[in-house]
Amino acid sequence: MSDQTIGDGKLVSLTYRIADAAGAILEQTDLPVTYIQGGQTELIGGMDAAIRGKSVGDEVELRLGPDQGFGPHDPSLTFTDDLENVPPEFRFVGAEVQMQSDTGEVKTFLVTRIENGRLTVDGNHPLAGKSLVVHVRIHEVRDPTHAELSAELGVCNLPGGSLH
Repeated sequence: MSDQTIGDGKLVSLTYRIADAAGAILEQTDLPVTYIQGGQTELIGGMDAAIRGKSVGDEVELRLGPDQGFGPHDPSLTFTDDLENVPPEFRFVGAEVQMQSDTGEVKTFLVTRIENGRLTVDGNHPLAGKSLVVHVRIHEVRDPTHAELSAELGVCNLPGGSLH
């Protein structure tokens, strides 16, 4: 076990749990995720500042409003269409639909509702618009290896691709 504290350039492994304001668990990881503090991975709502100076075994809880978490819910990213206009492979709640904007940007939308012959897709993050409680437990803090530094762990399986 390391006695190092979290600071820029340290490799950090942590587990987290995200709950809504009522305490219902929305997302959780029991397998530690790893990133380099101060590197390319952006963490949700100031988490990087909240865990700075912490050590292995420390736990931190953050309470985040929608603007600190995944942003406000943007109604312009929600679309409803007649079910007959939607290909059969996307006609179930939870289906992921790739859509391209006029500028060529590709975004993933989720089918969130099917009722009365109409299907709704939403391009917002599922946690957008929600107040959140994030609980973090630190499992490892150390100097990264040369290979880890070279890769800068740019891709990390944190909520939404990264804890931004």
